[in-house]
Amino acid sequence: MKTPPIDSLRERAYRLGLWGVLARWDELADAAWLAELIAVEEDERQRRSLERRIQNAKLKRFKPMADFDWSWPTKIDRALVEELFTLQFLEERANVVLVGPNSVGKTTIAKNLAHQALLRGHTVRCVSASEMLNDLAAQDSAATLRNRIARYCRPALLVIDEVGYLSYAHRHADLLFEIVTRRYEERSTIVTTNKPFSEWNEVFPNASCVVTLVDRLIHRAEIVAIEGGSYRFKEAKERAARKKDAKASAMKPSKPTHR
Repeated sequence: MKTPPIDSLRERAYRLGLWGVLARWDELADAAWLAELIAVEEDERQRRSLERRIQNAKLKRFKPMADFDWSWPTKIDRALVEELFTLQFLEERANVVLVGPNSVGKTTIAKNLAHQALLRGHTVRCVSASEMLNDLAAQDSAATLRNRIARYCRPALLVIDEVGYLSYAHRHADLLFEIVTRRYEERSTIVTTNKPFSEWNEVFPNASCVVTLVDRLIHRAEIVAIEGGSYRFKEAKERAARKKDAKASAMKPSKPTHR
């Protein structure tokens, strides 16, 4: 293995905070084991950082994109989805909105994007709309609310899942508006929703901020529209058919053996 330049090693040792090594740098700089020691320390810190970020992200279980059935949706821009996995939208601090009916793969795509962001060193938080908004609305003081808002504004990528499945009071709309506004052009947000934006007034009835909320969310956003039937319903039918076939096979009399 080629030994890295001494100046590069010293810079890496400084970034790692190896103060004891740095204090005796003139003595240790030519040691054969120094480059390996620094590499091992970097690898371990990266592993621990990823482990910590995955834990904080709250991703839970999700289907990998390798298992995504592209043939099932009747409409999906596969090229756009695959482009999103370059994570260029994170560099641009742009948003992603996945729109479509129940169980067409919106959450699967969102969580896989979040996982890729984690693997590439970004901080992520994944939460359902109801969990986040109810959490914020439950705070009983301005100080605790500020702290909670900061929790959702801090990650480089925030995934808000299932906007539109429930209706909310205008206070919840104001809280979502606060999150979107604070992250606007500063950090990226992924939203999954089963409602077109023209129907968001039904999700947040009587809320005066809905138009501005949608405007800020979709400005410089990639919008992926997905159409199709419920994939979970398809899987349930296939599972029921397999069980029926297995039961029929078990009940079929076996052929007698002749000697």
